Amino acid sequence: MVLWVILLCTLVSSLLSGLYVLGVFRRRRPNEPPLDKGTIPWLGYLLEFRKDSSEFLKRMQRKYGDVFTALIGGYYFTFVMDPFCFGTIVKESRSKLDFRTSATQLVMQVFGYKPTEDTHSVVHASSMKHLMGDGLTVLTQATMESFRKLLLFNLSSGEKQVWQEENLFHYCYNIVFRAGYLALYGTEPPRGAGNKEKAEEQDRLHSNQLFQEFRKYDRLFPHLAFAMLPLKDKREAEQLKRHFWNVLSVKKAWQKDNISGWISDQDQLLAENGVPEYMRDRFMFMLLWASQGNTGPTAFWLLLYLLKHPEALKAVRDEVDKVLRESGQEVKAGSPPVTITRDMLNQTPLLDSALEETLRLVAAPMLVRAVLEDTSLRTSSGAELTLRKGDRVALFPHISLQMNPEIHEEPHKFKYNRFVNPDGTKKDFYRDGKKLKFVNMPWGAGVSTCPGRFFATAEMKLFVFLMLSHFDLELVDEEEEIPAIDISRWGFGTMQPVHDIRFRYRPRF
Repeated sequence: MVLWVILLCTLVSSLLSGLYVLGVFRRRRPNEPPLDKGTIPWLGYLLEFRKDSSEFLKRMQRKYGDVFTALIGGYYFTFVMDPFCFGTIVKESRSKLDFRTSATQLVMQVFGYKPTEDTHSVVHASSMKHLMGDGLTVLTQATMESFRKLLLFNLSSGEKQVWQEENLFHYCYNIVFRAGYLALYGTEPPRGAGNKEKAEEQDRLHSNQLFQEFRKYDRLFPHLAFAMLPLKDKREAEQLKRHFWNVLSVKKAWQKDNISGWISDQDQLLAENGVPEYMRDRFMFMLLWASQGNTGPTAFWLLLYLLKHPEALKAVRDEVDKVLRESGQEVKAGSPPVTITRDMLNQTPLLDSALEETLRLVAAPMLVRAVLEDTSLRTSSGAELTLRKGDRVALFPHISLQMNPEIHEEPHKFKYNRFVNPDGTKKDFYRDGKKLKFVNMPWGAGVSTCPGRFFATAEMKLFVFLMLSHFDLELVDEEEEIPAIDISRWGFGTMQPVHDIRFRYRPRF
């Protein structure tokens, strides 16, 4: 009899624990945001959120207002859509709202890298040194050399001005990815005197092969991040991960010439902190995706918007040509290749605005914090809400800021000069007469702001600068609509098109 009682109690306890995990007992407490657990225990709204995050959040916002909590895959997410709350959330101490919890899970899931306590400080310190200030000047020069090797190497004075046709997305992603990779991870050392050309040809070949494999992994990335890959794709993802761990291994990295300080310093610091070599190989893969996963797609959208808006293309090209002339350089047959410097890139307010506008339209990251203790949040309406310990708080700026018609007039239109005043200064934005601190958040914010944003910006601007200054560009079908976005990538940075679009180019001289 006693045994049956013990078994019954164990069964009841297990059942209650299971129901708790499934969210059956969760109830909204006083001062907490509206709660919606959906109809499926534990899963909640995972399937709907995964299908189209943007539409899901718009629907929930219409139903509940600017702050609400939803059950998604076993976690309770409080979505904050009030832009005046963003500053409070991104500046809150790590003891209350911690961005590393979710980031650690994602990095392990996607790259196989297990961050240590020192990882964030290592990345931050190295990025401050090499991706900003004087370090950025050096890296911009290295990236210019990479573009020269990939983009300008076959331009010759005797070449006939013949149109070449390509897929625009593939072309932009390919060139920008490879230029960034070579600038960061180093180049093939010449094997003996007079073999520089052979080494450069090896760089072109190897970087292109790496890009092809990267694109395979990139296509799997959203489903991998949500742990929703079918078995066949899981196996492919694992094979690709192992391929990158090998190709980007620290042993092979140190055999390269011109490896960037950003890469070498981080590897040395991790080694000094006791991180094993196999895990540092995985870290190298994570850095590749973090640095090159969004710049190529953004460059595609920027060039496409310029090509679809002739007045914007003319204005930005005129600015590029002016900066080039003032530097004493000229693009013409028989002239040496031009060199674009960081100082020159700092003299392009219209290009800056066009890039910012592109990011406003297509950059859609989701910023997530783990709630480590009950935290108060005051909304712009004056309401005092409580974020519950154990939940997640999430911001989706694409909806609440970037496409908000109360902040950006005609938000679905590309306006190349939206972010710049006539005198070249940056424009301020308001909502309900109150100035906004955040109006566009493609790089995140607060302690989780992308540390490589200045390098990424320089890389994209450098590519577009060179394309506009060296080539005539046009779409093959000028009437073709701008491609729709791939909604599976909501929340992961820059969106990608559902299909490519053809363009052609030829030397301007």
